[in-house]
Amino acid sequence: MTNKINPFAAAPSLMKDWQRTSLAIASSLDPGLMHLVEIRASQINGCANCLNMHTVYARENGETEQRIYLLPAWREAPCYTGHERAALGWTEALTRLSEGHTHDAAYEALKAQFTEEEQVKLTLMINIINGWNRLAVGFGLWVDPAEVKAAAASLTKAVA
Repeated sequence: MTNKINPFAAAPSLMKDWQRTSLAIASSLDPGLMHLVEIRASQINGCANCLNMHTVYARENGETEQRIYLLPAWREAPCYTGHERAALGWTEALTRLSEGHTHDAAYEALKAQFTEEEQVKLTLMINIINGWNRLAVGFGLWVDPAEVKAAAASLTKAVA
């Protein structure tokens, strides 16, 4: 993939703010659940960059190959918890808003598994990954996961 533009060079201040916001929201969620949500949204959006990055991070966090490979068929796969299923259903409902599907059933499942605060955090995370997918696909980004980790560590140190 060839970069069309580098958004970090074109709008550095806004992209740093976006990255900080992303990190703050991500740190508010269980890392295992967050990785599943990031991978599933990235699969739906066809974002190779984010799929590459988040599968690396998921494995580093202890996620199994089986669960990563079965994400497109999570409804039929017995290896996901009710909590994860609710999050994945909500991820799909929000990521596919333009398809006109109702999200009522997904929201009911979400409500049964998550507190109101957790619902907001998860919804923000879904918005963040969808935003990153659109930046990466739209601008043809491909970033090595190690580079992203280093940049995130640098931002975390700057905030602390």
